[in-house]
Amino acid sequence: MRGLARHGYVPNDNLTLERRGGDGHADQLPQLVADLVASKVELIITLGYLASLAAKEGTTLPVVEFSGGDPVATGLADSLARPGGHLTGISDVSAEVTPKRLELLKEFAPALHRVAMLWNADDLAMTLRYKAAEAGASALGIGVQPYGVREPADFEQAIAGMNRDMPDAILMVSDPLTNLNRKGIFEFAAAHRLPGMYEYDFIVRDGGLMSYGLDLDEGFDRLAALVDRILKGAAPADLPFEQPTRFRFALNLKTAKSIGFDVPASLLNRADEVIE
Repeated sequence: MRGLARHGYVPNDNLTLERRGGDGHADQLPQLVADLVASKVELIITLGYLASLAAKEGTTLPVVEFSGGDPVATGLADSLARPGGHLTGISDVSAEVTPKRLELLKEFAPALHRVAMLWNADDLAMTLRYKAAEAGASALGIGVQPYGVREPADFEQAIAGMNRDMPDAILMVSDPLTNLNRKGIFEFAAAHRLPGMYEYDFIVRDGGLMSYGLDLDEGFDRLAALVDRILKGAAPADLPFEQPTRFRFALNLKTAKSIGFDVPASLLNRADEVIE
């Protein structure tokens, strides 16, 4: 909302917002898109690949997506420079960012040998992000325990699997499903004194140990700029997908202490945000 305000949009004045959410249930997304179309919105903003796919297939309205993975690899766009169709947004650079997450995790816990990775296995974009993480772990000599989840109930099975074969750390690939169920992962990590790496700093403020990912404030500002251009007449097909340029590393010292780890000074010095 702050980004849109910078472009002169005021809710209930010259802007009306219609919000819809599936609470991690992807099967609801096509109907939610249909509801938005019926409410006569002019543009749809989507969060994540599955919502973006539902909007791309369910309407011809302009769509601006955020955190939807690599739009070319997932087939949402023809190219980053000229997306084609009626969808544009902020693209993913996980192939470059994911190895950095694992390097930070290894620096925090030098004895790390096996990492449990959780991701939404029904989400192509998050599966691609998981594969990038898997490749990055292999390059660092770290073994991977894969836990693909598809619905909230699957987190219990993932936790049971980790209990049977305890990892040294956890990496969670963020999408609406995993974000909504993060509390259970926090509790498991705390109970077994495991370091956890996440993708967004709000997860660290909420109790996660570490995150490395795009600067959300910058990302949402750029998203708002795309929305503004489309509302003023630009075609999404002609607006290149934008790539993140700023990344943030966040650390939660309280969480580190609770699992019995001292944070290396080298990490503290590089952190953009430290929660105490």
